[in-house]
Amino acid sequence: MSIRELVLKNRSYRRFYQNEKIERTLLEELVDLARLSSSGANLQPLKYVLSNEPDKNEIIFRHLKWAAYLKDWNGPEEGEKPSAYIIVLGDKEISGNFFWDHGIACQSILLGACEKGLGGCMFGSVDKKGLAEKLDIPERYDILVVIALGKPKEKVVLEDLNETGDIKYWRDENGVHHVPKRKLKDIILDI
Repeated sequence: MSIRELVLKNRSYRRFYQNEKIERTLLEELVDLARLSSSGANLQPLKYVLSNEPDKNEIIFRHLKWAAYLKDWNGPEEGEKPSAYIIVLGDKEISGNFFWDHGIACQSILLGACEKGLGGCMFGSVDKKGLAEKLDIPERYDILVVIALGKPKEKVVLEDLNETGDIKYWRDENGVHHVPKRKLKDIILDI
């Protein structure tokens, strides 16, 4: 699969086949892609918490805020929840500035997941304090992002931004998730 095909396939999936287990070894492989990726000043301050166990998954699930634009949806129902999570932490004893490291790491993880037939969703909207308390994450670590992973159970379609310029994603009557994207000509400035 080409990098373009992976990028096109790498959408924010929010419904999964929950019974499709993801092995810890695969989560470790995905984190290894992040480990090998670029790091600001090569400080490598990121650490990771892995979860593929139902009880731990449920704790993480309860601390996420799902799909802000979908006002009448509070997240996936039982049977459609993620099979695994990767919590990306910043180690404050290494650095107080995590630069762009977690963005690069997440993209590497999600592209790797796509290559394996999985999908994911990256969450910045997390009850970080509550999650840190529930999982006993030491204070030296900041929760930066949570990645939900699983075998996608939904179709995500990219479409051109309409004439109103509304960037909000939405679902149609068949549950297809639509994501408006700006056109290439609209984001390249000729200056």
